[in-house]
Amino acid sequence: MGTTVGETYLKRLFVFYIPLFMFVAAMLFPFYWMLITSIKPDQELYNVRNVPFIVRNATSQHWVYLFKETLFARWALNTLWIATASTALSLFAGVLAGYALSRLRFPGSTAGGIAIFVTYLVPPTLLFIPLADVVSELHLLDTSWALILTYPTILVPFSTWLLMGYFKTIPRELEECARIDGATRLQAMVKIILPLGMPGILSAGIFSFTLSWNEFLYALVFISSPTSKTISVGVVSELIKGDVFFWGALMAGALFGSVPVAIVYSFFVENYVAGMTGAVKG
Repeated sequence: MGTTVGETYLKRLFVFYIPLFMFVAAMLFPFYWMLITSIKPDQELYNVRNVPFIVRNATSQHWVYLFKETLFARWALNTLWIATASTALSLFAGVLAGYALSRLRFPGSTAGGIAIFVTYLVPPTLLFIPLADVVSELHLLDTSWALILTYPTILVPFSTWLLMGYFKTIPRELEECARIDGATRLQAMVKIILPLGMPGILSAGIFSFTLSWNEFLYALVFISSPTSKTISVGVVSELIKGDVFFWGALMAGALFGSVPVAIVYSFFVENYVAGMTGAVKG
């Protein structure tokens, strides 16, 4: 019996715990590297003889430089505003489109759902040129609205596809019972479908917020003034000057820019997984 227990423990150790530890270590290593790089003094940072994985004399000079010598705080506020607004617009459109394509029967609903998802597969590198003309005609260049109104071109197709799949997993009988009791289509959607579809909505929201927060190409093309930049563009453009890289401040900015997304995922990871699973099943 003891041998059997020992064999079971060893099997779990090599099959589950060790691979899990290696996976977690690989996922957390970039954050660890950014942290130690951001608190190393320049003398230690550029000394190749030092062990790169430890910090001998920690310093906050790179963080002080990031917040005092650059507009990082302004970039963070710009990024938060743009990501929140574009996510709200995308969720509003995605919920309505996903509900209509999954619950209503009308000619072309299936083809429309496929067309929306195919739109998501179009690379942003092909869209930013015509979008630049549109943004210029609307006189929105170098404003946050240039990004708020263009990000949904990427976010809405995926959100719609995900919510279509999740709404299909909700039994139609629940909505039909509400309609029999006198509820309108809108009331049934708001009081029945949306509460039950909250995991899918949160999944779409997390995806939209993450993509908006980290997006680089549109922010680089449509925004030029330093006060209007986002974190992803501001850190790269202001802390890389020619062939000079301010590695300490760069890693501090990258770490600070990664924390909000990690926090969002940590709070809603269960709903995110449930929403993605329901969308795939649908």
